[in-house]
This record gives sequence, structure tokens and C-alpha cells, in this order.
Amino acid sequence: MTALPMVVRAEDLPGRVRIHEVGARDGLQNEKTAVPTEVKAEFVHRLAAAGLTTIEATSFVHPRWVPQLADAEALFPRLADLGHVHLPVLVPNERGLTRALDLGANRIAVFASATESFAKANLNRTVAESLAMFEPVVTRAKEARAHVRGYLSMCFGDPWEGAVPVHQVVEVAKALRDMGCDELSLGDTIGVATPGHVQTLLAELNEEGVPTDTLGVHFHDTYGQALANTLAALQHGVTTVDASAGGLGGCPFAKSATGNLATEDLVWMLQGLGIETGVDLGLLTDTSRWMAGHLGRPSPSRTVSALSTPPQEQ
Repeated sequence: MTALPMVVRAEDLPGRVRIHEVGARDGLQNEKTAVPTEVKAEFVHRLAAAGLTTIEATSFVHPRWVPQLADAEALFPRLADLGHVHLPVLVPNERGLTRALDLGANRIAVFASATESFAKANLNRTVAESLAMFEPVVTRAKEARAHVRGYLSMCFGDPWEGAVPVHQVVEVAKALRDMGCDELSLGDTIGVATPGHVQTLLAELNEEGVPTDTLGVHFHDTYGQALANTLAALQHGVTTVDASAGGLGGCPFAKSATGNLATEDLVWMLQGLGIETGVDLGLLTDTSRWMAGHLGRPSPSRTVSALSTPPQEQ
């Protein structure tokens, strides 16, 4: 039987949070060796069985840039039986969009940067050039009746530029929103955000006409702040939180970026707050242990570690 936290409901928090699970894409893209397609497919199925309803499946980036996800065409059809689950895919450009739409994908994500340095490192373009590249992608996706998520990286700090001005992030976020993105995910790519910074950015986005219900948050745990930052976002009214099963992932183009917020750690906190997620923590933990076995190392998730340790050893 899986241990569970005591539920103590806090005031002014959402009753339910949608977890946007990124382990199968953002997590596995950072592995040194490619995970077999059949293992990826089982991973997504196990995540769905644990109750996750949004699972980012793969990326249609050119294999030269992300070789670990070169099997997108082979993987996506293996998930066709998960009709009850949203399966977003990342696309970098119109060619990637065409590949995704041809396979029946109906939830698309594009990946923009709030800073010039990371836009150059990740996309070999300026911020303005990258937005110009995404505009026809978003337009075509919307014409195909696909849901479009805009990832915005480096929202709180950049390894080359340092602290990122809030107004700079807001301007790029508004551009993504104006071009038609249904949802924005605010990324703390190198994990330097703190709760006050999070709430200030969210408040300024609201003041500039970007509603809270179109925003998700994506925190990395480099300085141990991911859960604190998530709670700050929840207090502001955010109900979409990105997380990665077992804490897999980072960012291949920003070497100082460590792992994503672990989905198990997030679920433990949300359960303790009485916030519904629909996720079975025991099944999710089992899934992360299973994947850790395939990767040949223990999961970095503190909750997975705690629930995997016999009580007398804790």
C-alpha cells in the first residue's frame, strides 16, 4: 500500500490541477542513448494507466538535433489506442508540423525563447526570427483544428544573460498569444526562479491581457525551488503544471539546466493540499521505478525514493 500525505486543505487554491506530463518527450530527449521505441510506448501507456490525461509524447524535430526522439513516426501510431488521453507533440517548423499532422496529431507545441542568447543556441535565430518562423506553424495548426501550446523558455533566468526582465518575457508571451497559441507554458529552464518572481511575472502577464487560465508553469529544480514556485503559481490561480515522471529531463541546449519537477513530488504535495489530479501515486511511482530500471540508474524523485525504501530503513 502506498503511503499518502495527510490532507490539510489550504485556502485560495484550485480544487483540481491538470498535470502536463513531459517525461516521455522532455525527459527522454536528454538521455545519452536512445530508449527503444517499444519501451517509450509502454512508458506512455503506463503513465496513462496511472491517471495522467495529458502526456507529451514525442518531438518532430530533425533527428540530427534530437536523435533520442528520431523514432517519432514509429512511436506515435503505437499510442492510437489512447484516445482518452491528450498526446501533444513538439514541432519546430512547418516540416515538423506536416509530419505530425500526417500521423493524426491534434495537439501541437512550439518552443520559443524569451532571450536572444537561448534563441540563438536552440534555434540559431533571433527571438524575432523565431517568432516569424512559428507564426505559419501556429496558423496551419489552428486551421487543422489542433490545440497549440507555446513553450516559452528562459522566463526567469538565462545562463548567458543572467536575470531576464519581466517585461521582456511578457512581450514574447503576448506575441505567442497573439499569433494564436491556446496555452502558454512559462519555463524556468535553469531553475533560478523564486516564488515572488513567479507571482510578479504572472501578475504582469494578467495586466497585459494574458489570462491566468491560458498559462501553465514549467519549473526545474536546480536550486530546490520547483515545488515552492509551483505553490506560488497555484496561489495565483494557475491550474496547469508541467512535470516529468521520476524527475527525468533538463535541456540539451542549456547545460546548467537540471531535472524537471518530478511528477511524483508534485502529486504528493497536491494530495496533501486536497487538490485533485486524478493520478494514482502508487502506479506512477511504479512506472518511474520501471523506467529507471531501463535507464540503469535510480530515479532522482525524492518521493519515488521515499516510497521505494522500506519503512524500517527510513
